[in-house]
Amino acid sequence: MSALEMAVEVEGLTKSFGSVQALRGLDLTVPTGQVTGFLGPNGSGKSTTIRILLGLLRADGGKATVLGGDPWADPVHLHRSISYVPGDVTLWPNLTGGEAIDILARLSGPLDPARRRLMLDRFELDPTKKARAYSKGNRQKVALVAALASDADLLLLDEPTSGLDPIMEAAFTESIREVKAAGRSVLLSSHIFAEVEKLADRVTIIREGVTVEAGTIAQLRHLTRSQVTIAVDTGAARLAALPGVHDLQVLDGHVTFAVDDAELPTVLAAVASLRPRSIVANPPSLEELFLRHYGDELAALNEVDR
Repeated sequence: MSALEMAVEVEGLTKSFGSVQALRGLDLTVPTGQVTGFLGPNGSGKSTTIRILLGLLRADGGKATVLGGDPWADPVHLHRSISYVPGDVTLWPNLTGGEAIDILARLSGPLDPARRRLMLDRFELDPTKKARAYSKGNRQKVALVAALASDADLLLLDEPTSGLDPIMEAAFTESIREVKAAGRSVLLSSHIFAEVEKLADRVTIIREGVTVEAGTIAQLRHLTRSQVTIAVDTGAARLAALPGVHDLQVLDGHVTFAVDDAELPTVLAAVASLRPRSIVANPPSLEELFLRHYGDELAALNEVDR
């Protein structure tokens, strides 16, 4: 394993395709031995960033370092330590799944035969079938088995569970936790918020080619509000006047409101004085963090669909 502090470092990355500016000064880090979630809608620049990290595209400006090297100047050397899984896997139709796995895995270093068998069993993949007979989900499994059975120091995963059912998503979660425990690094691009929330140590949220939030799960939650629901007989209206309380609503003896995390201790103390019958406080999910930045776009799309 590399002793580098950062498996990936991106600073001020820019990339344009004609008049379209895909990346506009993007910043991104993937600490060694950690899982970094990479969130953003289609067109935000996630896949462009990953292709630059793979050396498939050359950035127009800024800096990108992968495992201490330049992905554009030295892709062959770096690819011996990188495994990549795209969201839509295309395979050689006349090869079996097992043959495809062996080819893909050898691109990123020696294949561990025992781990190959383990991954095949875990993902319930028949490696003797021709690739042309595979469903989308099974093609995805081929790429995942190849990546997870390799000894690659860095996994670049772009929507890796696309086409998988919930049982296979659980197998993926287990596998990524093993990768992390082995000290390897993961950049996980996904639209499945629960998946990222379960696995990621850090999250970077991008919008229109720019980083809009980055930090640990706890740090990002600190920027948002928790949702509180209480069952109380009287006095709920006074909570609306407390600092940090937002959108208080009362319905059938239940009170719901959002509260800034910094004010949560004070507000909960005030709630306790009302002698509530029950109280539930939920920290914000990554989905709520995501909607904070994209809610206006989603609202516009909903208007168009009507």
